[in-house]
Amino acid sequence: MMSKLAVLTPVRRLAADQSGLAVTEFGLIAPVFFMLMIGLFDISHMAYAKSVFAGAVERAAREAALETGDSDEADQMVEDMIKPVLPGVSLVTGRVSYYDFADIGRAEQFTDGNGNDICDNSEPYIDENGNSAWDADIGVDGNGGAGDVVMYTVRANYTPIFSVPFMPEAWSNRSLSATAVRKNQPFGDQVAYETTAGTCTEE
Repeated sequence: MMSKLAVLTPVRRLAADQSGLAVTEFGLIAPVFFMLMIGLFDISHMAYAKSVFAGAVERAAREAALETGDSDEADQMVEDMIKPVLPGVSLVTGRVSYYDFADIGRAEQFTDGNGNDICDNSEPYIDENGNSAWDADIGVDGNGGAGDVVMYTVRANYTPIFSVPFMPEAWSNRSLSATAVRKNQPFGDQVAYETTAGTCTEE
């Protein structure tokens, strides 16, 4: 009959055997470690890209505000500056002009008879931007004219360079946005808002 000591000896020897332990530990720790590293690289890259992108938009807005400024060239400048940082990026740009800084986001003047902050039910309004409709934002699309204030907005859509292979949804598409507000040079007489009266449609 096998003694108790004879049975315990192989068990103790097996328990004391640490060969292959490092490989096992590495296999458990490596996925978490690499995920943390990739996440750190991704966050750092995104922060850097956002800084470059914001600077490019500010510079482009300044250039477009000059009398000799060209909005298409300004858009191209942003693309040229951000593409080395975000390969394959696509940009969506927009410009809205206002007479003054105080007009940003302002609705066209109207008589709010029913107090709902919306021009409706045949309420009279002043068509200040001249598009024959009441607008909750008086801004006009485009780079405006002399002395106008322009809100320049750019959105960058891109695929992150660093991504976790088994989490494609989290790293598939991403976007950054930046906005710059500049006043065009007073290279001519600024055009004031119109004073044409209109009536809002029934709702």
